[in-house]
Amino acid sequence: MIGERIKQARFLRRMSQRDLAAKVGVSATAISKYEKGLITPGSRVLLKLARALDVRVEFFLRPALVKAIKPAFRKRQAFPRKDEKALLAHIRDWIERYLEVELILYGKPKAFEYPVGFPRPVQTWDQVEQAALDLREAWELGIDPIETLTQLLEDRGVKVGTLSSSEAFDACTFVVTAEGEIPVIVVKRGLPGDRMRFNLAHELGHLLLQPAENLSPEKVAQRFAGAFLVPKPAVLFELGQHRNVLSLYELHLLKHKYGLSMQAWIFRARDLGIISESLFRSLNRIFRARGWHREEPGDPYPPEHPVRFKRMVIQAFNEKLISKKRAEELLGRSFEDFAEEVAREHGGLTVALCDG
Repeated sequence: MIGERIKQARFLRRMSQRDLAAKVGVSATAISKYEKGLITPGSRVLLKLARALDVRVEFFLRPALVKAIKPAFRKRQAFPRKDEKALLAHIRDWIERYLEVELILYGKPKAFEYPVGFPRPVQTWDQVEQAALDLREAWELGIDPIETLTQLLEDRGVKVGTLSSSEAFDACTFVVTAEGEIPVIVVKRGLPGDRMRFNLAHELGHLLLQPAENLSPEKVAQRFAGAFLVPKPAVLFELGQHRNVLSLYELHLLKHKYGLSMQAWIFRARDLGIISESLFRSLNRIFRARGWHREEPGDPYPPEHPVRFKRMVIQAFNEKLISKKRAEELLGRSFEDFAEEVAREHGGLTVALCDG
């Protein structure tokens, strides 16, 4: 177990075995043997490893809650192998801390139950549209805008995380086995809110749908994302049966009502036959010519933030189930840094700590 933790921390820091060996003062062969579990580092070497890798010694002793994970990455360009290894190490570290605090509070991770009829095989685009409607019905959402998609998924038992990464990474999804199957979605941190919501819905599509061989899994997930965020009846209500023109102003207002980008609205209108293929292509050309495919005009849709994990850590600390040091280990930062983030995101709000 210690060997796996050493490798994980090394990947986190994007270090080679030779780099780590030089910092610790041992041979690269010794590092390799530590990681393979052939030999166990003594306490003095373990301290040096912790300093070199910028982790606490307790990190190496943390029990393994997650076995090997193989997320399905959605990448927009070539993803360097070193970056992928570092991202996997970050994801594994985060999800293990998430599961650990759930064990502390509830004795087991929060369960996820697939809605009746899911995962669902789909063979046509109409079936994808219907799947989105059926999921909304199962989750009692109606056809109204989803106020906070991140919170909805967290409440349903999906673990949602955001991580900083290179420009190549967009999102990934996978299932962790820990007393049952736990779906996990990780998206890139710092994205505009509408893009983040689309990525979350896209990954949800990968979790819940099983496309036929004649359908592209990516296109199915993309269609599902738009249909889940703005189902067909809502699109028809807002746009009508047929349109010859779509104005930027109208698209912008709809973006802020439903949390779906202007470009995604254009796709929805084309997919449902509301606008012609020629108008769709014309609008796409305008967006690309003016750079709006990267940054849409007007004020941006506000980002969403997963909060359940942080809230659970603070709850465990205030209920005296964990110490301040243990809370900091779970948060992956000091309380001071956490308090600064809370104040920055919530208008100066302070984090009440229970020291008594």
